[in-house]
Order: sequence, then C-alpha cells, then structure tokens
Amino acid sequence: MSGFVCILHGDDAPIERGLLQSLTDFLSFRGPDAQNIWMDHSIGMGHALLRTTRASKNEQQPVGLEERYWIVADARLDAREELIAEIRNKKEGAYLEAPDCELILRAYAVWGEACVDHLRGDFSFAIWDKENKKLFCARDHFGIKPFYYARLGGIFLCGNTLNCIRLHPRVSDELNETALGDFLLFGLNCDNYTTIFRDIQRLPPAHALTMSPGGLQVKPYWAPPTQGRVRYRDRREYVENFSFLFEKAVADRLRTDRVGVLLSGGLDSSAVTATAKEVSDRRRPVEIQAFTHVYRSLVPHNDEEYASETAKFLGVPVRFLPLDETRIFDRWEDPNVDWPEPISNPLVAGVFESYSIISAECGVVLSGEGGDDLMIFQLWPYVQDLKRNGEWRKLVTELANYLWVRPFPWRGIRARVLRLLGKDSYLPEFPEWLAPEFSQRLGLRRRWKEWWEPPEFRTMHPIHRKSYASLFSPQWTLMFEQESPGVTHSPVETCYPFLDLRIVNYLLAIPPFPWFFQKTLLREALVGRLPERVRLRPKTPLQEDPLLAQLRRTGMGRLKPLPWHPVADQYIDRSALVLPHGRMNPEQVSTNLRPYCLNIWLQSARRIRYNIRAEAGNG
Repeated sequence: MSGFVCILHGDDAPIERGLLQSLTDFLSFRGPDAQNIWMDHSIGMGHALLRTTRASKNEQQPVGLEERYWIVADARLDAREELIAEIRNKKEGAYLEAPDCELILRAYAVWGEACVDHLRGDFSFAIWDKENKKLFCARDHFGIKPFYYARLGGIFLCGNTLNCIRLHPRVSDELNETALGDFLLFGLNCDNYTTIFRDIQRLPPAHALTMSPGGLQVKPYWAPPTQGRVRYRDRREYVENFSFLFEKAVADRLRTDRVGVLLSGGLDSSAVTATAKEVSDRRRPVEIQAFTHVYRSLVPHNDEEYASETAKFLGVPVRFLPLDETRIFDRWEDPNVDWPEPISNPLVAGVFESYSIISAECGVVLSGEGGDDLMIFQLWPYVQDLKRNGEWRKLVTELANYLWVRPFPWRGIRARVLRLLGKDSYLPEFPEWLAPEFSQRLGLRRRWKEWWEPPEFRTMHPIHRKSYASLFSPQWTLMFEQESPGVTHSPVETCYPFLDLRIVNYLLAIPPFPWFFQKTLLREALVGRLPERVRLRPKTPLQEDPLLAQLRRTGMGRLKPLPWHPVADQYIDRSALVLPHGRMNPEQVSTNLRPYCLNIWLQSARRIRYNIRAEAGNG
C-alpha cells in the first residue's frame, strides 16, 4: 500500500521542489521503505514505498521507460504471467521478476490507454506520457486502491491519500454539502465521484482519467458482466472450476514471505485461510498468521470457538483481538488521529487498533469480504430466465429440488409481516434534526426517497440481480478506503480474494440454484479441507449490535463535555437532537449519533489541516 502524489502544471510553470518533497515526506507513514521524487519542469511525481511482494524488493518509484513514460503507482497485479506473455507478444522487455508498476508502464507503452483492458488486480496509478503531454490515471475494477484528484485552475493534483491532497496550499477547506448531506442521511457519501471537500474529487472504481492539453476526461473502462453464461452437464465441474479459480486468486495474493488472514470463523474467511495454507504447502512456503476479532463480554459471540477449531485443523497460529473495551468515540480527541472524512462508526478505533497490531507482524492481510455479496441467493429471476429460454424441463426440475431442500421459513415471519404493514421499527427514518434551510436547499427528503429505489441499471443482470447490484454499492468504497493506510495509518495491504475479477465473472455466470442456496458451491468445494462443524456452519450474525451494547454499558456521558463546532449549526438543528439511549434499536442509535460524529470530525478536520501544514513547513 504505497503512497503517491503527482502535480501537473497546465500553464507550463515549473514544479516547486520543496512542495513536492513535503507532500512526499508526508506519505512516509504509508511507505516507510523509501521516498523519492522525480520532476521534469511542469510535471512532478512523489512516491513513498511499502514493499509487500517479493518482486518489490528491488522496486523504486517513480520509474521511467524509454525516456518517455513515467509512473507512480500503488499496485498489486493478478495473472502476471498472462500479462507478461501478452506484452512479450507485442514488444520485448517484460520479465517475470518485474515489479507490478513496471508491468503497468510496459502495458501502457504497448496499448496506450487501453492498457486497463489488460490489467487484473488492485491498482491505482498515474502515468506521464511525455511525447503526448498527457497524464493517464486509473483505479482498479472494484476501487480497492483509493485515488483522489483536484483541478485548481492551471494545476492538476492527484494521489491516493486524501490528507496529502489537502496539504497543497491551493486546496481549500470548503465542504461539499451534497456529500455532507449524504453522510447525515445515510452515514456515508453515496457519490463515488466526490469527497467531503469541494475541491477534491474521487476517481470511481473501474474508471480512467486523462489530463491533457485538451482538458480533463473521466470515463469508465469496465462494468460487471451481465451476459456470462456457464452451464455444465456434470455438477462436479462447477465446484472444480470454482476451486481452480479461487486457488489462483489466493495464490496471486501470496507473493510475500509472511501474510495475515482475517479469520472470523465463518465460511468465507475459513475458505481463504484453508486455500492460503494449501497454496503455501504446495508452492513456495508462506508464513501464515490468523487474526480474529472477538467479543468476550460485550455481546454473545462464538467466532472465537469456530476460528480456534479452524486454525487448529489447518495448523495455522491465531491471535485473538478483543473489541469489548473499545468505547464509543475512543481516540476521537487524539491529535495524532486524523479522519480524512467523517466516519459514522463510533467504535472504529477498535478496528484501527487491530490494524496497528497486524502491521507489526505482516504487511499483507487477506480478507473474506465479498463472498456473501456475490452469492446472494435469488430463485425467481432464475425461474424467469429459464422461462425466457424455453428450458421447461430444467425449470420444473429446479423448482422441485428447491421445494424439497428449502426449510419452512419460520424464522423472520413476524419481521416480514411487520415490514409489509409498514410497522417495522428497524426501518430507517428521515432525520428530523437536519437544519430546515439546509434540508430544503439540497432537497434531502427527495434524496432520501430516491436512495431506497435503486436505479434500474443496478438490477439488469438476468439472474443475479442482487449480487450484481451489490457491486455498485458505495459501501465498498467506504470499506476499502477506511481499511487503507491513508486512514488507519498502519502500513498493511488488505487483499480480497473473493473480489478477484476471475471469481466475480464466474459467479455472475453460473446458476444460483443449487450453488448459491446456503452457499452450496463453497461448502462442496471445502469438503475435507475444513472441520465439518465449520464447513456446515449456518450464517450466524451477532445476536446483538455491539454499538447498542456498548451504549447500554457506558452511556453517552462522553458527549456532554465536547464543544460544538459552529459550522455544524449550518447543517444540524441542535434543538431537535435526541441523545441516543439503550432503549433505541440499532438503526435509531446510528441515525441519532451521526450529528455528533460530524461535530467531532469538523473539529478534528481543522486540527488536521493545521498539523499537516505545519509538517509541510518543517519538511
């Protein structure tokens, strides 16, 4: 998870070396292994390197090619051998030990902006094309690597760390009220094109950006496929092909000597751990360390039990990271903690503390996130698809098999009835504490209604509508960026094997039944590779919301001495605030905490601005 920054002066003015050096020095927490800058009159690049793969041992950025192309990147590529073969087929030069950044640069030299059609993996980069006086940038398919930019008159600025972009003297503190309104309504910015700051934009996932004398252009280069159709006669082939692809996905994320795994004890993270251990045993050995977040007193929780059983079965050491003592708004007053954007989770300090612990032991950690979203079971769209294609025998067979294995849905009947009657107390409610003038000016009630009616394009997949729609959720961007070193300040690269492009394409192409029903595909793929109790474990969410449990344990006394930031009054009607309490449901607690989250962030954001400016001055 290296850090990078790039400055381009469109008016051909020279780059200020001191400013570029200060921006790069600020990124040293992201890349402690080396910091370097490169300048060529009106273009400047800075890079802070974190070595996380064996190939990166000799890596140095910024790096050039043919005296024409230069790159700064935070990149981890999949399917490297295939990419190298493609490059060699077009042009000499690519070699197996080349760092990922160099492969991206060579791919650009071969295919130009179309290079993104040949890249797989997690990446965020900027390439300077000297001959065409063009800066080409891209972010990976799912947005795992962050990318921010600002256009300030004749200056174009970009990088993968929001607070670094804020450090530039031309970037203002003015807030983006639309993003702020989204945060107060939903707990996050729902627009992947923007940030909380008016001057700073976000490059969305699967988008490329070109800055040239002709102006700025941002465009998508990929969308999740809707037409893939994989059908086998032998059901064993579905499992075998998934296992083959999943092993490749995990192996491509094990290009290091030591790796961590976030082992929750659930099926997805256990699958990642088991596959990582098998790949390590068969290929070059990798030291694997599992980490499990646990609750021992706050809420009823049995992940520690399942994770212990899985780790013992696989012969992998596991370290438990208790979250019981994380209090509401812990460390929010700490001057050394900087939240680039508002965070709606008051317990997030526990997660960041965990990343600090993990970073002391390894630079890469694998996560099982993505499996639940990609294997959402829906039968009705599949039935409709079979009807459209005239597959009547298949339709009758699948319906009969489904009715045979489906248990009667006693659980959740009451909740579904209440929801149908509009009496579900857990349904979100429009916040009445929003300042009336602000709410009216931004049309927040209309925005609220629109958000719960997703655009049609998100449900255009013929059979996997919910899984397809989930890939467009801004929650992914929020999660990836909050787990990146730009927020945690811990140099750890989090990798997500289920969000490998090969896995996503495959899962969107196979039938949902029986493979997504109770995750049959994954359970059959793991026969003999996990303890049976873990392999057959049903999905078991926490019995109680940790935030609500912590609220009942400690109350909200910490909020009372906190001063109120004057800017917050532009957006919040303090007379309408309701202090969260233990009799609320989780949705009500979350909604009524957001004004306080914003208030605390506004104070820290100004403090952060002062600190990073002072650091730049001392640099």
